[in-house]
Amino acid sequence: MAVTDMLATALNGANIAYLADLYAQWVKDPASVDPSFDILFSSLGDDEAAVLQDAIGASWAPRASIITGDEPAPAPKGAAVGGLSAQDSLAVARLIRAYREYGSFEASLDPLGLKVPAKHEELDPASYGFGEKDLDREVFMGSLMEPLLSGKTTAKVKDIIAALRGVYCGTIGAEYMQAPTHEQREWFRQRLEGDNWQANVSVAERKSILKNLTEAEGFEAFCQKRYVGAKRFGLEGGEISIPSLHAIIDQAASQGVTSVAIGMAHRGRLNTLVNVVRKPYVAIFNEFAGGSFKPDNVDGSGDVKYHLGSSTDVEVGGKPVHISLQPNPSHLEAVDTVVCGKVRAIQDDSGDTEGRHNSMAIVIHGDAAFAGQGIVYETFAMSQLPGYRTGGSIHIVVNNQVGFTTNPECGHSGLRGTDIAKSINAPVLHVNGDDAEAVIYASRLVADYRQKFASDIVLDIVCYRRHGHNETDEPVFTQPVMYKAIASHETPHALYAKRIVQVGAATEAEVQAQWDAFQEKLDEDYKAAQSYKVNKADWLEGGWKGMTAPGHKSEKAFPETGVSEDVLRKIGVAITTVPADFNLNSKIARQLKAKAAMFSSGEGFDWATGEALGFGSLLVEGHRVRLSGEDCQRGTFSQRHATWTDQVNQTQFTPLNSIEGSKAKIEIWNSLLSEYGVLGFEYGYSLRNPQNLVLWEAQFGDFANCAQVIIDQFVASGETKWLRMSGLVMLLPHGYEGQGPEHSSARLERYLQLCAEDNMFVCNITTPANYFHALRRQLKLDYRKPLILMEPKSLLRHKLAVSALADFGPGTRFTPVLPEIDTLDPDAKIRRVVLCSGKVYYDLLAERREKGIKDVAILRLEQLYPFPEEALAAELKRYPEADIIWCQEETENGGAWYFVDRRIEGALLKAGHKAGRPSYIGRAAAASPATGLASIHAAEQADLVARALGLKTTA
Repeated sequence: MAVTDMLATALNGANIAYLADLYAQWVKDPASVDPSFDILFSSLGDDEAAVLQDAIGASWAPRASIITGDEPAPAPKGAAVGGLSAQDSLAVARLIRAYREYGSFEASLDPLGLKVPAKHEELDPASYGFGEKDLDREVFMGSLMEPLLSGKTTAKVKDIIAALRGVYCGTIGAEYMQAPTHEQREWFRQRLEGDNWQANVSVAERKSILKNLTEAEGFEAFCQKRYVGAKRFGLEGGEISIPSLHAIIDQAASQGVTSVAIGMAHRGRLNTLVNVVRKPYVAIFNEFAGGSFKPDNVDGSGDVKYHLGSSTDVEVGGKPVHISLQPNPSHLEAVDTVVCGKVRAIQDDSGDTEGRHNSMAIVIHGDAAFAGQGIVYETFAMSQLPGYRTGGSIHIVVNNQVGFTTNPECGHSGLRGTDIAKSINAPVLHVNGDDAEAVIYASRLVADYRQKFASDIVLDIVCYRRHGHNETDEPVFTQPVMYKAIASHETPHALYAKRIVQVGAATEAEVQAQWDAFQEKLDEDYKAAQSYKVNKADWLEGGWKGMTAPGHKSEKAFPETGVSEDVLRKIGVAITTVPADFNLNSKIARQLKAKAAMFSSGEGFDWATGEALGFGSLLVEGHRVRLSGEDCQRGTFSQRHATWTDQVNQTQFTPLNSIEGSKAKIEIWNSLLSEYGVLGFEYGYSLRNPQNLVLWEAQFGDFANCAQVIIDQFVASGETKWLRMSGLVMLLPHGYEGQGPEHSSARLERYLQLCAEDNMFVCNITTPANYFHALRRQLKLDYRKPLILMEPKSLLRHKLAVSALADFGPGTRFTPVLPEIDTLDPDAKIRRVVLCSGKVYYDLLAERREKGIKDVAILRLEQLYPFPEEALAAELKRYPEADIIWCQEETENGGAWYFVDRRIEGALLKAGHKAGRPSYIGRAAAASPATGLASIHAAEQADLVARALGLKTTA
């Protein structure tokens, strides 16, 4: 190999430190280095020389002094080191780097011993010119092996290899060379090669590990004995994850973490609940016997015990730490961004917005789900974005080496199931789950990394699953070899008990006594569970104190939400005033003049201005507002412009944050191109503090399809399943304007189908003032419900879709049913009442006015759920002789028709109306929500409007 080729290979990573030493010495005196290096450096091109010069002047700045003669050179001086060759030094440098980069591929990670690591070509010394006879050769390595071979600058090749294999090919396999900065990589190298953790495990630490394993394995063994055949998705085989969690939390708490939020799927959840979050054993045993996790006087459907969450306050090293486990459905990774959103909210509430060190997310994954679920990537993708970063999450993969019945070779592409973490260059520590002390060391290491670098990191605990997918499943059908090995494999507790007895940290009698005492404790709680009663729910504690269980208050959910004119005008000044040194876009400047005219005249307030008044008034009252979504700062339809961008330097300015006397700030974040992950994040954010208004806006309403898991499993049902209220607002642009099937329908029907038990508000609003009141109502009730809002598109600038300043003022409130606004024939002579919701109202109104129709009234249902039966009945009572029509622009199998049909019938009955049921007018049922042809759309729209008004049509 030519010397220049060797240099090209070696000019990277740790090798460059060694070369920089030699190069600095050569610059001073070419004769002071081995002749081969003199030839090498003399042949450098400008680019190669620049790399070495940068290394001397930056990353290895102290070595620059060699050039000026301030210190002696550490590199070999030709024959003075016994003829050590430059070629050997370069080769060993490459070998050292290979172990740091690829050593994990030969690590001993499988507790079952079934997966014997294949030899990796990069780790073969022969690949670098070192045959068997060369392994005893002494080579110069400079400082490349500090601190692993501390104080040595030369060593035999075999000794270098042995030292590296001890670090990188044992029961810990470290992948950290992909970390994005030299500082991070060097930190890992120094820790892994310098900690000597095997020799530094104290007796106290060993006893702590044993205690935690006793609790983890003892709980599973007790449940297996007492609840034969009951599903619990136990942790057997992966019990070491419980001591790992303790180690991570303890280590983080020692560095200032005061709040830890855990998200995980169902496997191991019960064990985590009782042994980490400290839910009483007696409560879990009561739930096994069919008891509820909630008090008898609290409504809710409940959920299976291995989906539930809990929280507790513990003391770690004399410091209080709040630990919570978020509930999660069987959609395994759905909780990932939910837990991150909650942590972000905790940080924002506490002012921890710079380092974001004091609150932390731990996300626990199964290996198959980690590789297979797209939400995992979305979670990583948002981890360092300004609007979503949380100071890094710790990801624990409880790697069972099987997914239900699927082997890894069918479960992921790539080399490892954790490779998705490399999408953001997150380090991954793989560790053999049967080496308890290695797991605990790695657990502390990941906690230290998170605290130092505020970045995500993955701990992959390679273990196994002792039973099938659940305790009644038969795994031998599909993994006979694995389960034959498991059947004869000692448990993690048994293995570790032997180890600490062997090293003298405990006696066999002490180990047995500890196990027996714990089983006695579980027996006592098992007996007590028969009479156990939950006496309180924790859902209205902490930040939720003062909130009430909503019960069924749907008809009374209309508190006064108007604001004084003085406050409204202060908001107006803020949103129309441009800082003196700000270069505003000229088109926005024209919009601001139009807004100023609204406040001057008191008329013509459009949707975006009504929204700004809603946000601004809440800020004045001290409520933080957070809005995120794709392109939401400007708004998909260029309507919001809530954040301005300087046209010269591209700095940003949010005018709502300059309201005189405001007590809070608004955050508006353009999100990554994600729905599932971002909606989960915002839902999680909304769980923290009921005094914050949290909104997510879809770019187009039907894009929320991609977040359906969050909508179904959290937004719609989280309260009844888990007793967790949320006031999250979902803004879903909706309306048929001929833009095709993917830009018309927000699928209103899907949300209405999810409605029951007053679980959320679903609205299709037509006036800016009603939107304003709907936003404010979210924080003026003494409970919280999600708000699903069909947001307009063409109505954003419609000349009729406006409100007056007085409509936002004192004494005003949200109106669920808007009455007729035109002067028509007397009520008794009205022949037809058209009920509708949303944008189609303005099409109907314009056509009626154009045709001069006076005997058709139009009523608007602004809130579809909870259905405003009393308000609608009161309006219908005015028109006793009218036929009742329901008109919608959506297809018959979409929109609100199937939901409102019988509910309108109920309102008619309450009103004593002659009409039995409403008739439907709208688009025909269709597989696609809308046509893709503008001409057909226009014809359909004109036809349904005409038919609704009772006009003759040509269709």
